[in-house]
Amino acid sequence: MGKYFDRLMEDVRLREGLHACMNCGVCTGVCPAAEFYNYDPRQIVSIVQTRDDEAIEELLRSDVIWYCGECMSCRPRCPRGNTPGYVIQALRTLSQKTGLFVESEKGRQQLALKRTIGENILRTGYCITPRLVKPELHPEQGTVWRWIIDHDTDLYPQFTPSYRQEGAGALRRIDAQSMEELHRIFEVTGGREMFDTIESHSDRKAREMGYDGADDAYMMDTFTKNSNDHY
Repeated sequence: MGKYFDRLMEDVRLREGLHACMNCGVCTGVCPAAEFYNYDPRQIVSIVQTRDDEAIEELLRSDVIWYCGECMSCRPRCPRGNTPGYVIQALRTLSQKTGLFVESEKGRQQLALKRTIGENILRTGYCITPRLVKPELHPEQGTVWRWIIDHDTDLYPQFTPSYRQEGAGALRRIDAQSMEELHRIFEVTGGREMFDTIESHSDRKAREMGYDGADDAYMMDTFTKNSNDHY
């Protein structure tokens, strides 16, 4: 048994998600990501089952494990009760912990996700709200989103009176006690440690690539650049 497989087996998602794949390919047949990406969940599960260290490390270094959208279409359809989506989650976490995520283009995007969605959660309690979507990062929205940002306090209260106000309701401001509890959850569950790990490995890789560490330029490149070699 390889060391990577041992570490994967420490993740409850792998223990629940991988029983005995017979390579029928149903998961790939129903997978939306497989339709658009060079992605085959059947093959990934098969590789993990081999317990081969070199093959699993190749997955951990690859773009492939980041293609899954975690829709879990695979879960109810597997005749053996496997959940390839869980296997992918376990692989992603191990890739992050080992720092191998920075060896792929899609993996390096973990820094952008951490600094946008991840830090949004710690700052506001939300993954995303209207004011957290920066128009300059989403040119596909055209001029519409800038108008929404500029007029949000007039627009959103028409739909929810709690917009940016404390109390019950959608898009409310999260109170200080709840935010303190949220930060505590991040601490005790290892979320803060994982964020620090992503920053540390990203900084190392950025310097290898000629950046001045994981600075804004590196972060924006992970956010915006796409080699278009994934399809």
